[in-house]
Amino acid sequence: MVNCSGKESSYGLCRARLVGSESPGYTQVHLFFEQIAALCEFCAAVLKHGRPRFLCQILQHYGLLFGGAFIIATAGKSKELEINGQIRDREVRLIGADGEQKGVVSIQVAMRAAEEAGLDLVKIAPQAVPPVCKVLDYGKYRFEQQKKEKEAKKNQKVVEVKETRLSLNIDTNDFNTKLNQTAKFLAAGHKVKVSIRFRGREMAHSALGADVLKRFAEALPQASTDKPPVLEGRTMSILLIPKPNKD
Repeated sequence: MVNCSGKESSYGLCRARLVGSESPGYTQVHLFFEQIAALCEFCAAVLKHGRPRFLCQILQHYGLLFGGAFIIATAGKSKELEINGQIRDREVRLIGADGEQKGVVSIQVAMRAAEEAGLDLVKIAPQAVPPVCKVLDYGKYRFEQQKKEKEAKKNQKVVEVKETRLSLNIDTNDFNTKLNQTAKFLAAGHKVKVSIRFRGREMAHSALGADVLKRFAEALPQASTDKPPVLEGRTMSILLIPKPNKD
């Protein structure tokens, strides 16, 4: 029986259990169906070889039925936290719903604490030894995490590396035009790669190219550079980085 009603459904969660047994807790809806599909594929492969009794033994042994919280082929591939019956460790370091450290306890004690609080047991630090579990409302936790992620993406500033191309024999007007264009890039907070591509015999005058790039950089006091001009193949370049505002 699968229950996808209530506020938990708005968080993308559902409860699944065998009729007559206790629910192992909430699981992600998409993860539930992925695991069901993988389980069906596994069962079909075993039954194809005419071994139904062997299939039942495997399912019971590994707890792949609902009470075992669907630990099957998709386990380890999902970034979702393990909750309730999905947690297979014998001992965990428990944090109560109020944030109190309960120390290292058996998984049975931890599960009982979550049930008594009417909340979920969530493995928040799986890499720790023993893993750290906390009693909390998983649906609310996921909702808040997704909200924080969206907010972080909204406030994230994308820094692009723009490019300004010069020539070895650039004239004054073109030089100033390129300066103004680069100044706008820097004002917008972008890094700017200023480059010169040497053609034919111009390679013999790479020192002149370096002088042009240095003169260009010096004409932009709002930018800094941590390296002198670098020659790669036939292209010499310098990276300009906008200086932070002194507000």
